[in-house]
Amino acid sequence: MQLLLATLCDSAADYQGKLCVLGAFDTLCAPQFPVVHPQCSLALRLLFDPEDRGRHELNIKLQDENMQEVMPAFTPVMEVAFSQGQVPFVTRNLVLNLQRLRFEKPGVYRFNISMDGSAVVSVPLRVTRIEEMRGALGPAG
Repeated sequence: MQLLLATLCDSAADYQGKLCVLGAFDTLCAPQFPVVHPQCSLALRLLFDPEDRGRHELNIKLQDENMQEVMPAFTPVMEVAFSQGQVPFVTRNLVLNLQRLRFEKPGVYRFNISMDGSAVVSVPLRVTRIEEMRGALGPAG
């Protein structure tokens, strides 16, 4: 298995096998905490070789800097099959639509993703105060 894409974005959709991603981001700015982010998506695109055929269990956790879960883990199961003939690989898209994510405090959060018990990727999300971001960006920020 090969991970081709893992991103947090404003929205994503699997459209007839094509992964459509809009507005990839890695930072949320809030005027105060706690803050609730209304809607976003986690988008993954995975490539499987013939030796990867079969059932695969994913585990997706959003955790804070202390490894505390921010939302319940998402555990989809993916069946990978190959049709008859010479198909060199298959791809699978996974879109997790997230609504009303609540962040109690600023910090670096991570979507930790594993498959069949092995880590695949950790997608970071920085959650910060608007005032802190303005100082980092300079007068035009």
